[in-house]
Formats: sequence, C-alpha cells, structure tokens
Amino acid sequence: MKKIRIKNYKLVFTILILILCVTSFLYYDLVFKEVFAREEFTKQIVKSAEENKNPIFKIHKIIVYSSANAIDKSENESLKDLSILQYSDIAIYLDNTSTVYDMTSENTVKELYIDNVKITTGSDKGYQYVNYKNALDFAKYKEIEEPEGEKIEYNIITNNSQNDNTDYSKPTFYSDCSNPITLEYMNQDIITNYAASSDANTVSFNGKVLQEANINLEDINYNLSFNINIINNLNEHFICNVKLDIDLSDEDGGVYKGYKYDTNTVSGYEYEFIKTS
Repeated sequence: MKKIRIKNYKLVFTILILILCVTSFLYYDLVFKEVFAREEFTKQIVKSAEENKNPIFKIHKIIVYSSANAIDKSENESLKDLSILQYSDIAIYLDNTSTVYDMTSENTVKELYIDNVKITTGSDKGYQYVNYKNALDFAKYKEIEEPEGEKIEYNIITNNSQNDNTDYSKPTFYSDCSNPITLEYMNQDIITNYAASSDANTVSFNGKVLQEANINLEDINYNLSFNINIINNLNEHFICNVKLDIDLSDEDGGVYKGYKYDTNTVSGYEYEFIKTS
C-alpha cells in the first residue's frame, strides 16, 4: 500500500487556514451576528421606553356629535327622492403641557397629518369616508368631500396674522395645540330613492330620519381608526393611533332622538403620542 506524500506543505497549510477562516466567518454570521442584533434591538426598545416615559403630546378629550340628514333630489323638493346619510363630527383635544409647561420647540407643532384611516361598519349599507371638518361648522350638517389622497394634511397657524387670514374651510391647526383636531365621518347613501309617507308628507332632517326610514342603528354602527402624526419644531416625529367604537344607540334612543353627543375625557398610555426613531 502506497503512502501519500505531501510535497507542498505550505500550500496545504494555506488551504487549512482558509478553511478555518471561512468556518469562523460562517459561525460568526450564524451565531454572533444574531446575538448582536438582539442586543441592538434591546437597546432600541430601552431607548424608546426612556424617550416616551414622559410624553410630550397626548389626547385628553374626544367629543363625538352624531346625527343624520336627508338630501332631497326630487323635482320641486317634493320629498319623493331622498338620499339618507349619517355623519359624526369628531373633535380631538391635545395636551402638550403635561411634561413641558411653556411653549417651546419641543411641544409646538410644525406639521400635522392624519393617515392610515380604517373604517368597518355593521353592514354594507352606504359609502363611508373621513375628512376634515371646519370647527365653525361643528355639530351642523355640512357636506364634505372625500379626501383626494391618503393623508389629511393640516395647515399650521403660528401667529395672529396668519389666524386672521386663514381659510378655515381647509384643514387648520394651531401650533400651540389650543384648538381641537376636527374631523367628520360620513356615511352617504344609506338609503336612496326614499320617499316621505303620503300620510305625513314630512321628513326630519336630523337623526330622526333614520327611524322614519326604518334604518337599524346596529347596521350603521362603526369602528374608526387612524393615526395622528405630529412633527414638532425640533423635527421630531410623534404618532398616536386613535380607535373609536361608535354606537349610535343608547337607552334613551340614541341618534333616533335627533342627535347623539358623547364626551370622553381620556387617560392611559393608549392616548399618548409615541416618539419615533
């Protein structure tokens, strides 16, 4: 039996070193890299928790006014071709002085926008969307348009001169958070071609019309969620996810009475804005 002779020991040694290096690299990549990634993730979690221990912005009150209306499309307004809609005006009040008491670059708003709007209802009745509502028209029916894009972007008012010349029919918010964020939820065409009864020949142009048209409130109750995004004057980004579970009924009749008005003074971490990286 012949013995295998190694003629070039240097070459063999070099190959072994290369194999060892590759093996070490693969071991690092599979083991240590994952360990370091976990450590870095943990550091980011701790950093985020520290930064949000004392939130700069939070929601402290939400008001929801819900009612309905009927749009008369018949000739001579004869109440023979009505489209019935339901709407809710939403006012969200922010607290920006719990942590920082004076107005600074940290707790004043440079940019504000709403995105990631999601709506679910109890049925497929109607067509739903959310857009800005002029605060001067709050708790009154006012036709609003469907948003053009995926964001509702607010114009930020920073001084009295801007305030005097602002068109409040467009999304508007004060840099010092002294006015609420106002929105409207609209559910159009819940019923179309509705006609007033020949006996009464009258229609209520408020929440009562829902009962007159035999619309079950459970069918048009809805869940609404969206993100409020704030950029402060330090260019830091804060986000709060808002979730509203709207029940149009109550033991007194709810919106069937004409309107329903809910005020919720809120607390808890779910209403705090989280500072993003």
